[in-house]
Amino acid sequence: MPATDRSVRLGVLLAMVGGGLDAYTFISRGGVFASAQSGNVVLLGVAAAQRHWWQALGHVPPVVAFLAGVLVAETLRRPRVAAVLRRPACVAMALEIVVLAVVGLIPARAPDALVSVLVAFMASVQMSTFRTLVDAVYNSTMTTGNLRAAMQNAHAAVVAKDREARRRSWQFACVVLAFLVGAFCSGWMTFRWGVHAVWGACAVLTVGLGLFVHDERMARRPGRPGGSGEAG
Repeated sequence: MPATDRSVRLGVLLAMVGGGLDAYTFISRGGVFASAQSGNVVLLGVAAAQRHWWQALGHVPPVVAFLAGVLVAETLRRPRVAAVLRRPACVAMALEIVVLAVVGLIPARAPDALVSVLVAFMASVQMSTFRTLVDAVYNSTMTTGNLRAAMQNAHAAVVAKDREARRRSWQFACVVLAFLVGAFCSGWMTFRWGVHAVWGACAVLTVGLGLFVHDERMARRPGRPGGSGEAG
């Protein structure tokens, strides 16, 4: 049984959060995708090519925040830090819950850049902390690579009769579907609840933390060999 932080259950929940955050910022915060930085880099280049320097600078903060999130996630994974925290993946999820709860308190009249920076930072922490789906690399905040992996494995399953590829194709398909479901639910909630809709992501992440607690308790039950706690 895979570790909790690599499980399909958690991967599905995190993908829902990833899709939900992009839908949330797109609808309520100026039509931007805070999780995916490709758009910000492209828009920065386009604005610079047109010599709209101020507009180009506006796309820099989310990118910087994303890079900062990578640094934080890598720091949490350092052996000495992980030894102190014991469960760095849980710490990362708890941090994301706290930051997104604060985002839900920021009024709609506040600068969109403030929210974009916070969401980009936490999306980076999530993506950098949770990178493995059972035994394959995946992305919980963007879906392009997961779509490619799902189709590649589906092709191998059909053409080469590869059972492992068949398993992976279904796992990636579940993550892609969860990303879509997260975007749909977050969009629906944002249209109705406005900026507070991001608290739905907090609820999903709380369920994810509950998986760690549940799996640890199950592993401690008498007669159950091994466990499914965090890896690394």
